[in-house]
Formats: sequence, C-alpha cells, structure tokens
Amino acid sequence: MSAAGLGSWANPPQSISISTMPKVHTTPALHLLQWPLIRDLVSGPYDPQNLLQLEMAREPLQLNQNAAINLGNAPIYIKSFFEHANIWYACVNPYTWTRYYHTALNTNFQEGPISCLVLFVLALGSASHNGSISSLPRDTNPPGLSYFAAGWKLLPSVMMRNSVMATQCMILASAYLFYLVRPLEAWTLLSSVSMKLQLLFGNTSRVPAQWKELSVRVYWNTLLYESDLLAELDLPHSGIVHFEELVDLPGGFEEEEENDTNDDRDISSDIDIENGEQIQIQIPISGSNHEHSTSTSTSNELDTYLPSSSSLSSQPGRDELWYFLSEIALRRLLNRVSHLIYQKDSTHTLSSLGPIVSELDFQLSQWYESLPEPVQFPLTTTPSTPVQTVLRLRCNACRTIIYRPYILAVFENESISFEQGVRECCRRCLDATLRQLESITSHREGHLPYLWQGALSMVSQTLLIMGATMSPGLSDLLPSRLRIDRIISDVVGEVERYSHLAPSLKLSAEIIRDAERRRRVYLRSTSI
Repeated sequence: MSAAGLGSWANPPQSISISTMPKVHTTPALHLLQWPLIRDLVSGPYDPQNLLQLEMAREPLQLNQNAAINLGNAPIYIKSFFEHANIWYACVNPYTWTRYYHTALNTNFQEGPISCLVLFVLALGSASHNGSISSLPRDTNPPGLSYFAAGWKLLPSVMMRNSVMATQCMILASAYLFYLVRPLEAWTLLSSVSMKLQLLFGNTSRVPAQWKELSVRVYWNTLLYESDLLAELDLPHSGIVHFEELVDLPGGFEEEEENDTNDDRDISSDIDIENGEQIQIQIPISGSNHEHSTSTSTSNELDTYLPSSSSLSSQPGRDELWYFLSEIALRRLLNRVSHLIYQKDSTHTLSSLGPIVSELDFQLSQWYESLPEPVQFPLTTTPSTPVQTVLRLRCNACRTIIYRPYILAVFENESISFEQGVRECCRRCLDATLRQLESITSHREGHLPYLWQGALSMVSQTLLIMGATMSPGLSDLLPSRLRIDRIISDVVGEVERYSHLAPSLKLSAEIIRDAERRRRVYLRSTSI
C-alpha cells in the first residue's frame, strides 16, 4: 500500500480523473504566509502543517452516551432537517422517513441502523433549527448533542455492517461532526465510508437495486467533504475519487420503496401505533422542553411528537437535488483548479498559465449559466436564499483561486502589474475576493456544513487583500482604504467569533489579527 494514502498509487495511472485533488498542493491558507509582502505580516514562519497538528492534538469529544433523549420537539427538528439540513446532503429519503421513524420508536432507539439514522437526523435537525454554533454561549451544549450521543452509542455495531445504510449513518454522523467543527473526526468517519463504498462498488451485485440511489448520494457526499478537507489539510487520500467516472449522478428517490428491507432487515414496514399498547420510550416530562427529560407513556400519548395517522402516507419534505447537483459540479471544478494550477513544484509561467486560467474561468461561467433558477444567485445583489448565498460564496472562492497566481506574480515583481493582461486578471481575482468579504456574516448561511471551511476561506481571502493594500501596483484596484479597513475589521471580528470552536480556528484568528495590526503599521510608514 502506498505511503501517500489509503487506496492510492505511488504513480497514478494516466487515465486518472483531472478533477482529483492533488496529493501535495499549495491551495491552503497558510501557504499564503510564505508569499512576498504577506510574510511580512506575521511574526515568524508558519508551517502549513500547523493546522493539522493542532487538530491531531485536540482532546477527544466527550459524550454522555447514557443521557436520555427528549422527543418533545421531534416534529420541529424533523421539519427543520428536511427544510434546512437535508438540502445540503440530500441523503435521507423523505418518502420512507415516517416508516423509519416509527421503526426507531418501536425499538425505543436502542438498536439497529434505523434508530441510528433517526437519531442523527434529529441531531442535525436540532442543529439547523437553532442557528450557527458560533452564536451559542461557550458553556452551552450544542443543539442536538444528546441525540448525536445516543446515535454515536449505536454506531460501532452499525459500522460492522457492510451495507449502504451503514454508510448513510456514518455520513450523517460526519455531517454533525462538521457542525461541531471537528474536522479530523469527520474525516475519520469519511475514510471508513470510503472503504465501505469501494468494497460495495467493487461488484455491481453488492448493491441491491433499491439501494442504488442512496449509495450514489452517499458516494458524492463522501467525495465532496473529503475534497473540502484535502483542500485545507494534508491528509491521506482514501481513493474514493477513482470511482468518480463510474458512479452516476443522483437522479431522485422513488416515492416509496416497498421492498427496501434486503439491506437491513430491522426496518419495520407495518408498525401499529394506534392499538394503545404501552411503548417503552423516553419522552419529556410534562411541561419540560429539555432534551434529557424522560418518562414512559402509552402509544396514544405519543401524538404530540408522532406524525398523525392521516400523514403516514405523506412525507416530511421534498427530495431537493438542485443544490446537491450544483455543488457536485462546482467541487469537481475546484479540484480541477487545484490539480492544474496548485500542484506543488508546478513550473507554470504566466504565458503557460494564461490558457489554463481562461479555460477554467470559462468552465466556471458555464457552471453559473447552467444553474437552475431556484439556485441561480444574482451576481451583484444579495441572494434571497441560504442555498444561493452559499453557492455564490463558493463560486467567488473558485474564481479567486483561479486568478490568484497573478497576484503572487505581482508580489514577486511589481513591474508586471502594469501589463494589461496581468492587471485584468488581478482585478478579477480581487473583485471575486471582495465579494466574499463584503458581507461577512453571510457566511453563517452555510454554518451547518461549511463553518470550518468558510472560516479558513475568510482568512485566506483576507490575507490576499492585505497583501494587495501593500502593493503599489495593486492597491489602486481596491476600494478606498476606509472601506478596506472596515471589511478587514469585520473579518477579524467574525473569525474571532469562531476561535473557541477549534484549535485550527484559534490559530487562524491569531494570525489574521496580528497580520492586520502589522499591516496598519506598515501602511502608516509608507506612502501607499
């Protein structure tokens, strides 16, 4: 097995997809600290490995796995999951949800992948209902933690199964760990999902037809979030990307899967919840809204948090795919950018870079123009939905890294800033960067899946703007100094809000705060 990572080759075949994230690349934020001008803004050299080392040394997550769960707000959290969380992951079938939920209730959430799945859905639903984790008091348990702890207790036995539903549970657990800003723990689960999927996809007969669509969605979730992590941390590659050309794109869940029990036989398709028999289940004490309150009730008393019998044939939400498909296409383009431009020891010159940058920018424009109307964001005004906001931020991040090499070229040689082609490329880079930073609180719209990635992106883009303010050839491409100072100040404050959530974010906040102090001192001493 290659030392470069699980499921990888020391010398990849020529046919490998061009949208593979390279093993070693210079995309991450800390690489900018080695650039001219920007390196003058920090007190000493920072190894790009520092963020990974900090996360590796982090204390493990402490969970009370024996705490009782409260289902009093379950309908609210289920609704929130399907309206505000599943849109990012698209990996829970709304058409089978009610049956799954009843199955979990029938087992008192004590065993099996169905109970595990339902608990992680409740955890993510609670998280999405309560807003960004960065807004919570520091001594407060994150929303959904008790549901997650209960699901986590079941996960080891679920992980022993080589089934699609096992991978689904692991993806949802990983999603909640991203919400908790635990990137390395999320990566650990993603790596296990990757191995299971590679085993399942090794022979077409291993995935029953009724589970194929779910397996496709779990695959793309794994690829998307592994790519996000590999873009920032030097982690082993799992090899999941080598199935990219073999796996279909998501196509839609069937409205009802009548024979979906072949994969995990503890799914009950006909639960009687109206016969008045007593079900041993943990529910809230009268008048309590706390997640940990418990009691025992007859099934007739469960109406406060069970779907009504008239709604058993309906679903709690729609099967939304527009964002998911759009993100898949954009992530593949982002990986292509890293592959073509940012591989370590790249020997590109400005002349050789030109055609590559033009083609990548053209592909990004094509991606935008092909977006369906519900998710196509306005280019110059404020988007109307969180999905549009997130896609706009990620689109501008992609355009920034496409054109970023031209900023480095000017930092290394100021005289080329007056060349028309170089200047135009720098302008496009800086414009895209500023669009990500002008309304910094908009990053909170993607707090559930992207808080950690978004924070590091803020730091990277802000360092770029800081360097540009110190460049005689680039500073006149920027808005007024007063406006730039305000934008940078807002970013510093926003990253500070996140600093307690992860050691990698704490270091990032320290770097950008110190860099801004040094930048202002530098500008006061020069005539720029």
